[in-house]
Amino acid sequence: MVDSASALPGRDREIFTVPTSHAVLGSPLHPEDGDLERIYLAMGCFWGAEELYWQLPGVAATSVGYMGGFTAHPTYEEVCTGLTGHTETVFVAYRLAEVSTFDILKVFWENHDPTQGYRQGNDVGTQYRSAIFFTTAEQESVAVATRDSYARVVAERGYPEITTEIVPAADAIYYPAEDYHQQYLYKVPNGYRCHANTGLALPALSVG
Repeated sequence: MVDSASALPGRDREIFTVPTSHAVLGSPLHPEDGDLERIYLAMGCFWGAEELYWQLPGVAATSVGYMGGFTAHPTYEEVCTGLTGHTETVFVAYRLAEVSTFDILKVFWENHDPTQGYRQGNDVGTQYRSAIFFTTAEQESVAVATRDSYARVVAERGYPEITTEIVPAADAIYYPAEDYHQQYLYKVPNGYRCHANTGLALPALSVG
């Protein structure tokens, strides 16, 4: 994993255009509605991951980008070198009255393999590592609880330890990806999907 001293230098602004509206939902790509919850999820290739979330009832907006690294305003090509430190990430804005944080994270855990470290299936590199960037205390609590619950399930089936990072979003910067990556599988319906999952279900959390 690259460190800040050896990461690519980056730049002080974006050098490509990012759309302002969601191609599928018609909403602002990054809505400012104060009633929405926001979370950032890294689970391998962001094309298929974003599609899962824009299809989920209660989700108001999604986008894809780069997060958790050192290089400011990176390009896709730079991220693919592994020299930015970023991981491919999906931004999800959701209405808590319509979909719970547990359900958001159920999609996360069940649709990638969080034990694979710097890869997902055939996609290899630090840019495919698993991570949850939370924005609220409730999200952090549910992230930790579901990780611990899922860890027991995968361990019983012989999987190694979960490698998912759980990090405050305030400690990282989310850089939206290029226009052609946004809602990619809406634009290219037969495009690449990588869901290298374990095939195991996340148990419900006990209350109390």
